[in-house]
Parts: sequence; structure tokens; C-alpha cells
Amino acid sequence: MTRDYSKALGLLSHLSSNRQITNLFDKPAASSAPKPSSLDLNATAIPEMHDWLRCAGYTPQDLARLRHIHIAGTKGKGSVSAFATGMLREYGTVGTYTSPHLVSVRERIAIQGEAISQDVFTGAFFELWDRFTDTAKRGGMDAAEAEGPASKPFFFRFLTILAWHIFLKEKVDCVVFECGIGGEYDATNVLPSDAVSSTIITQLGIDHVAMLGDTVEKITWHKAGIFKPNVKAFVRKIDEQPSVRDVLQSRAADRSAQLVELDDRLVEQWGGVQGKLAGDFQKYNQALAVLAVREHVGMGTDPATALQDLPDKMVKGLKEATIRGRCETIQDGHVGWYLDGAHTKDSLQQVARWFSQSLGPDETVTLVFNQQERDASELLAVFLAAVRQATRRDVFNHALFTRNDQERPVEGEERDLDVQHRAARLMDEVVASCNIKVLDNIQGTVTEARRIAEQEGPNHKVLVTGSLHLVGGVLRALEPESLL
Repeated sequence: MTRDYSKALGLLSHLSSNRQITNLFDKPAASSAPKPSSLDLNATAIPEMHDWLRCAGYTPQDLARLRHIHIAGTKGKGSVSAFATGMLREYGTVGTYTSPHLVSVRERIAIQGEAISQDVFTGAFFELWDRFTDTAKRGGMDAAEAEGPASKPFFFRFLTILAWHIFLKEKVDCVVFECGIGGEYDATNVLPSDAVSSTIITQLGIDHVAMLGDTVEKITWHKAGIFKPNVKAFVRKIDEQPSVRDVLQSRAADRSAQLVELDDRLVEQWGGVQGKLAGDFQKYNQALAVLAVREHVGMGTDPATALQDLPDKMVKGLKEATIRGRCETIQDGHVGWYLDGAHTKDSLQQVARWFSQSLGPDETVTLVFNQQERDASELLAVFLAAVRQATRRDVFNHALFTRNDQERPVEGEERDLDVQHRAARLMDEVVASCNIKVLDNIQGTVTEARRIAEQEGPNHKVLVTGSLHLVGGVLRALEPESLL
């Protein structure tokens, strides 16, 4: 078997996807057999992950050779991870594990803020693949079957263990580790307390309800599952949601964690650090990252004083932190592309504020929008209302609603465009003057957006939002020379 990067990607693609796993939690159709409850499915997650670690030749205590900042939350995990990484790399070598990726799977595993190379990924991938294969053979599995995906964990678990494998091999000084979904039963939560220097819960909201529950309180319970004994847990103080605050405090007490609640008023007095990650809301993400990093490097973490006394290294790290697809701008000829993968009501409202601040009075805008897994029309309505509130006018001259498929369909292929047509009808109702088009692929959408921009002239911008998958596809179309 040829063992190159392309082969590694091919093998990885055969592992069960995150979507296949989350589908197990969806309610079965009336005609189907009953599915296991979410409680049953969740309860097996951590024991299974321990087994997979063992198959890879590791124990949880091996992970304690690395000191982690462990991050959970509904929104802001990526930004907090980027800020923490930016600061920690000023103090040593930092490994970062995040998800999902936008262009390349290697984005998920970074060292010093840069995605690992193809060579590093390929070498570590086959080392880990072989460990799972050999363990399965020793357990009696047929050799041919053991060589394939049957003896491997699903996609997210494999990449989680791969990240630890790489960070241990590369002897990084510290690690920023982001949960996938939830916290209590997330694959990353096999970390023992002595492997964690601090934990962070970012902004909370409704997401993945089949797995985590249908209220913010239930979801908070899951997120707070990463709290560890005698480890400081940093959260925003949520006075306006006392029931959520009660859950955080109760979980911290049950886990003997040291809960540190950051008052928003202290963050507002501080004001944050202006950097490459735009948006006024980022100061709250910065503040949580600052407290966790200060704890990690042995500095004081009293919220009343910690933000006012930042070393130059931390300020530099905050300024230079970046994350693809979040408040990102790309200049493509005379066209300014604004990209943010926001896909919840709150995050889309934040994007509306961020983008509106960039608009001049005479500029025209094309909106590129999609959301395949949630109610796209409902999210679009919230977003348009937020833009109108921020600008006091209708800013979108054109709107393109597309699927997330990268290329045009092959001959005879039919694609369901119902989601896009419903969003288009809503757009027509809300912004009657907007020119609207529905498309079935991202490449064609980018071509159409460029054609419109050429027609509109130099004062034209394109905003892409609603889905990380959409933003990733647009980035691939804008930067076709970038290597996967």
C-alpha cells in the first residue's frame, strides 16, 4: 500500500463521520425500530474512548505529560482557542486541537498556530492506523478486516487521538484542546485532572439538542462536564440567566472545581485588544482566554485585576490571533470578501454587527447564504433583522442561496434546492429590491458573485455566512492553489 498523504486522506474518509454518529441521536421514523436513548448512547462514550486510547497504546496518564487548557461551549470556542494559542506561543511551543476544519483536515491539529505539515500528518496517521490494526489482529480480528476501518474509531475520535499522538511526539510545551460536542461525554473528556491546567466554558446556547437536551440548562450541564477537581474553571458571570448560573455552580461544586465567574462589566471597562480577529464581542472571548493562560503560566487570575495588568507577550498574542472563516476578510481583485461561518441566531447577530461596521454609505453588497442542517429561513430572518437594526437600511442588492456542494452536478444528477428556495422567498419578502438567485454548487456561486461584483464596480462587497461548510467551500474556490 502506497503510504502518502493522499492515501491517508482516503483512509480517513472511510471512517464513520460525525454526522453519522449524531444521526444515532435523532428520533427514529415511525416505521423504524426503536433506537437507543441519548442517555444510553452518551453513557458508552467515555468507556469506548478509553478503550480506543488503549488500542492506540496510550493511557489517560500518558496525556498528563501534556498540560491542557480544555475548552467547551456553544459559541466562541474557536476564537477563545485562537486567543489562548496566540498568547501561549509567546511562552513556548503550543499545540492546538480544534474542529471543524474549513479547507484542510490538518487545520484541526496545529503547532504554534500553524496547521501541521502533510509529512507530519501522514507519518503520524499511519503510525496510529497501524497501532489500531495490530491491536485488532491480536484480539482475533481477521487480518484483512483489521487493516480497514472496522478496527478504527470514528472520525472525530481518531483525530482526537491523532492530535495527542502528534503533540506527544513533537514534545510541545502546552496544549489548547477544544471539545467537539458537549463536554461530559465528549471524546476529549478522557483527560485526567492532572493533565489540565484550566478549563473554559464559552458562551452558551441551544445546539445539538438530540444529544445534549432542549434547554440551555441541560446543555450547560453537558458543557460543564469538563470541570476537574482542583482545576480553575473560567466562565462568564450570567446574572440574567440565574438557572444557568445555578447549573454551573452546582457542577463545579460536584466536581470540586474552582469556578471563576468573570463579570461582563469588568470586560467592558477593560475594552479588549484590537487585533486581527475583528468584532467588539471578541473582548469577552479574549478575557476568558487571558484568565486561563494566566492560570496556565502561574499568574494571578483575580478578574478584578487580571485584565488590567497584561504582559506585552499576552497583548501581542491577542493582537496576532487568527482563525479561518471567522470575521475573515479576503481581497480578491477589487472585491472584498467577508466570511464568517456563524450558524446560530446569536452568532449571526454578531456577524451582522461586525459586517455593518465595515460598510460605507455608497457600498453595494451581495449576500451568499446557506444552512443545510438547521432552519435556514429562521436564521436568515434573524440575520436580516440584525443587519437592518445596525444599518437602518436594506444593504443587500444581491443574494445568492446555494447548497454546500463544491462542484456542479454531474449529468443526470438532481439536487434538492428546497432549503434554498424557501430562503429566497423569505429574502424577497423582507428585501423586495434585492436581486435573488438560487444555485446548486459553490463554484458556480463564486463565479456569479464575481460577475455581479464586476458589474457593480469597485464599491462592492460579498458577505458569506450561515454555515462553516459554506465558508470552507468558498475559501477553496477563492484559493484553489491551497493544498488539502
